[in-house]
Amino acid sequence: MQCTRRVEIGTITLGGASPFVLIAGPCVIESYDATYRLAEQLCAMVRQRGVPLIFKASYDKANRTSVHSFRGPGLRQGLAVLRAIQKDFAIPVLSDVHCREEVDLAAEVLDVLQIPALLCRQTDLVVAAARTGKPVNLKKGQFLSPYDMRHVLEKAASTGNTNLLVTERGTMFGYGNIVVDMRSLVILRDFGYPVIFDATHSVQLPGQQGAASGGERHFVSPLARAAIAVGIDGIFMEVHAAPDQALCDGPNSLNLNNVPELLQELLYLANCPCIMKNSQEEHESSKRA
Repeated sequence: MQCTRRVEIGTITLGGASPFVLIAGPCVIESYDATYRLAEQLCAMVRQRGVPLIFKASYDKANRTSVHSFRGPGLRQGLAVLRAIQKDFAIPVLSDVHCREEVDLAAEVLDVLQIPALLCRQTDLVVAAARTGKPVNLKKGQFLSPYDMRHVLEKAASTGNTNLLVTERGTMFGYGNIVVDMRSLVILRDFGYPVIFDATHSVQLPGQQGAASGGERHFVSPLARAAIAVGIDGIFMEVHAAPDQALCDGPNSLNLNNVPELLQELLYLANCPCIMKNSQEEHESSKRA
């Protein structure tokens, strides 16, 4: 596939010929201690393997199924946790923004502002996030085709900010099920921006548990491997030290203990020139046909 524009996030470069970047962390900030410990362990895992890390955790999960679901510590307290992780481990941090009113304050701390999939068509939110000048990760709505993300990217780029990432997180397939069309990764990358594959939300089963979503985390690894083989710029994964006890998205979160093995598998694929060369040649041939 074609090389994309380069997006600089601290010392990390996404796009072009860069190796894949890992965006990982818990779904939501459950507590300062738990989030800090997880960041510390993730940093040790990726540094041993030379994988760049952007730490992800939500200060507020505004899109929960039930009004009774845990949402997180909120904007100010959550940003304080992320600032500590950013400073102590010298890594970029990413979190969701849900409304224009929180964008400016979030941008004072976050290295990447993320537009949640369910809000990707909210023009004012997308434009406000892009106007900060910070890199923006635009998650494809599970109700959109990959072709529709061109318009979302154009909204953000209309501000003059081209430090944009686009993330595939699966597509609704009937009620309560999400599937991944790997062609989407190729289509999205043709827009010229780095593409991220969300390997954990892509195995979510919305509403399966009544007041919460279920998930099939045993599919995280094979889907991540497939995405790397297609050719992308980053992998997004929500990880947790004890997923079955997680306060949000536990069924589709990867156990922290499984991260090292999966990273080794992804690195093997990312560094396998025959896979990437064949993928690029097949794509260019199909475009000419």
